[in-house]
Amino acid sequence: MNHFELRDGELSCEDVPLAAIAEAVGTPVYIYSTATFERHYTVLRDALEAEGVRDPLIAFAVKANSNLAVLRTLAQLGAGADTVSEGEIRRALAAGVPPERIVFSGVGKTRTEIAFALSVGVCEINVESEPEMIAIAQVAESLGRRATIAFRVNPDVAAGGHAKIATGKSENKFGVSFAEAERLYANATNNAWLKPVGVACHIGSQITDLAPMAEAFSKMAGLVRRLKGEGLEVERLDLGGGLGVPYFNQPEPPSPSEYAKVVAEATRGLDVTLAFEPGRVIAANAGVLLAKVLHIHERPEGRRFLVLDAAMNDLLRPAMYDAYHDIRAVSPRQGPVRPYDVVGPVCETGDTFTRDRDLPAFEAGDLVAFMSAGAYGASMASEYNSRPLVPEVLVKGSEFAVVRPRPTYEEMLARETTAPWL
Repeated sequence: MNHFELRDGELSCEDVPLAAIAEAVGTPVYIYSTATFERHYTVLRDALEAEGVRDPLIAFAVKANSNLAVLRTLAQLGAGADTVSEGEIRRALAAGVPPERIVFSGVGKTRTEIAFALSVGVCEINVESEPEMIAIAQVAESLGRRATIAFRVNPDVAAGGHAKIATGKSENKFGVSFAEAERLYANATNNAWLKPVGVACHIGSQITDLAPMAEAFSKMAGLVRRLKGEGLEVERLDLGGGLGVPYFNQPEPPSPSEYAKVVAEATRGLDVTLAFEPGRVIAANAGVLLAKVLHIHERPEGRRFLVLDAAMNDLLRPAMYDAYHDIRAVSPRQGPVRPYDVVGPVCETGDTFTRDRDLPAFEAGDLVAFMSAGAYGASMASEYNSRPLVPEVLVKGSEFAVVRPRPTYEEMLARETTAPWL
């Protein structure tokens, strides 16, 4: 469920017409619903708790939506943060996430980032390789601080909505094998500067079939039992994220309650704390990208281009993943449905959101909303073609606030300096 609905013929976010935001802030602009963020988080939490998962650590994947206001909204509900860089750790802390609810993941952590994570006391650092484990131990020793770690395991399970967001196969760069995990866990236990507390996995994103998750979770539970059988302490099992969301043209994904049942079945009797790293399932349908029609270009051979002021630098997912986003008119017009190629102004053929999409009648100046854009939209945006970074707006009830302003051209230019010889 989301809170973007037609009211009196106008698409609104909660109690605020999108047209009012466009008039105040301009387009393109990301618009988020507080009520949707809150609902998606609490539905997942309640589903897990209903299946007997006690005090789960739900660490929101900051990469999905790193806006401070969004992170603070979730932190106030008790959410933790799954981070993959020092910058994301700093964002989580600035948003009020306690360090003991921050997980630090990623295959290429620098020693500087490791030192920062240790200095602030994150919940755990997910180790993705033996060289990384050695580096963490060395940094920990240099700081005189024992590092709390978990080992990310690659369960060799294929899942995910696109090859570029599948992370759980053996050929993917993430994590260690099961054999490595058992050996490294034992080695870490014997290292004075490492404190292994658990194991983790994450097999992909936009997963709409629970069977791969059930397989991966079962394998991870088996690993926990083997480690405990060897006399090693295992306190935590991190099952990652990846649960898919309804992207309108796809089959309805499993519900949080169905997902929770799979979790409970796989982990029954383990006596460990469970952690999760959801991102898309909480954020995707909590946001839209609002854009304006610049003009309609009809070619003599019949091709019809709907040219928008939003571009691939504002919403990269269609160009990068062939991702589908439902496109809705903010003020629907009467008229025939026609096929359009929906494109932006960036000088790339890849700046195409969709081809031959049947859409209602549009005219220059009309507003359009890309639905399900709250995850991996603004966080992947750039200033390519020297286009100002797209702003973000957060709505709560009848109020809205700009939570990331659009930079001016002067501000963009002021970030750079010229070389002394020029």
